[in-house]
Amino acid sequence: MTAVMIQGAGSNVGKSLLVAGLCRAARRRGLRVAPFKPQNMSNNAAVTVEGGEIGRAQALQALACGLDPTCHMNPVLLKPESDQGAQVIVQGRRLTTTRAGDYAALKPRLLGAVLDSFRSLSAAHDLVIVEGAGSPAEVNLRAHDIANMGFARAAEVPVILAGDIDRGGVIAQMVGTRTVLDPGDAAQIRGFVINKFRGDPRLFDDGYDLIAHSTGWPGFGVLPWFAEAYRLPAEDALDLPARSGGSGLKVVCLALSRIANFDDLDPLAQEPGVALQMLAPGHALPGDADLVILPGSKSTRGDLDFLRAQGWDIDLAAHVRRGGHVLGLCGGFQMLGQQIHDPEGLEGPPGSVAGLGLLQVETVMRPDKRLARVNALHAATGLPLSGYEIHLGRSTGPDCARPFAHVAGTPEGAISACGRITGSYLHGLFADNAFRAAYLHGLGASASGLSYGAGVEQVLDDLAAHLEAHLDVAGILALAR
Repeated sequence: MTAVMIQGAGSNVGKSLLVAGLCRAARRRGLRVAPFKPQNMSNNAAVTVEGGEIGRAQALQALACGLDPTCHMNPVLLKPESDQGAQVIVQGRRLTTTRAGDYAALKPRLLGAVLDSFRSLSAAHDLVIVEGAGSPAEVNLRAHDIANMGFARAAEVPVILAGDIDRGGVIAQMVGTRTVLDPGDAAQIRGFVINKFRGDPRLFDDGYDLIAHSTGWPGFGVLPWFAEAYRLPAEDALDLPARSGGSGLKVVCLALSRIANFDDLDPLAQEPGVALQMLAPGHALPGDADLVILPGSKSTRGDLDFLRAQGWDIDLAAHVRRGGHVLGLCGGFQMLGQQIHDPEGLEGPPGSVAGLGLLQVETVMRPDKRLARVNALHAATGLPLSGYEIHLGRSTGPDCARPFAHVAGTPEGAISACGRITGSYLHGLFADNAFRAAYLHGLGASASGLSYGAGVEQVLDDLAAHLEAHLDVAGILALAR
């Protein structure tokens, strides 16, 4: 088994991006490479070739490797449903829902699945590049760990520790991590990299040498800030506002508390003729919005309550009266209907709640989750589009007679009688260039010619070249064993 692992001296130090760049660099060297993350926590999931789900960051890393994503690339996925509870996905399928305090008791059972998936990938590839989660310095979580050192030592994978200099305090991050680790864990780390440097990296020479001297770990380089990272799919919804630099058609997406599968927004954020705004809680819906998007949610009824608490239900009604358009995706589609029924309590206490009443549909939550990658035809234009479904509910009603699309000949989604309110279960639809152009043209936006997928591929190539120019990539890959 040949692998190397990137762990972080803290959260959000850029591990996912480093792994994606190393994957593309290894692929360009002719290696059969695959990504792996033992445990991820995200409501932004991707549907795999087997019909399972993994973190979207691992799907991007798979793309960097030239692979279709599989459930083995992220065998444990935690999907938060509340501040204290999360759904536990194991090798693509839901195992249980557990409270944060009870999750530790599950970890010994999960390590077997993690190692099984890792061995499966290792047997099929020359190299596996592993991403940690959070930081190994969280030694209070070390018992039964499956995300960082617990995995690295069980699988005997060497580790590179990454630090984020952009936040400040990177010397303390790195030296402090070395200090709190037990000797066995510290010995698993074979070197470090410094990420997100702005300015002249030579100004950090003394700090770099201090880290190496204080930890005993060799350095593999200082990586300057990669400005094009915003063009890659966002892993965290908090990253999306920084990607909204266009002008023209005003598209507003409601930042729900449990927003999920928001990759629908990535292509829109790059359209020069679109001004995308993530509307934060406590802010009123702008009166000049052309399109309002209700995104997916991990807790539809909970986020419907959240939406109403912001007064957005009143704002939406006024937006519709002004002639504005509304697009509800997945959970957002369910919220637009008349009623949401959850008789088995799949997303909270059993019961029913009134929807926003903008579509003549009703939704019933069912335990058989729909997980599928799909090809569809847009009903209005006949254009093909591809995407995925990942939802519990099934929606029916009069407005389904005006479908948004057809999947294998079956109507999908619903459109209101006025034609301005649309609901669909299809995620990822705006990645299709022709469909996105036609949809935006129907709302008055001018054509841009943006090729979203080609742009992502180019950024991955540029990222690999960036790593090759500033890090000892050959040395990092040579550590793999």
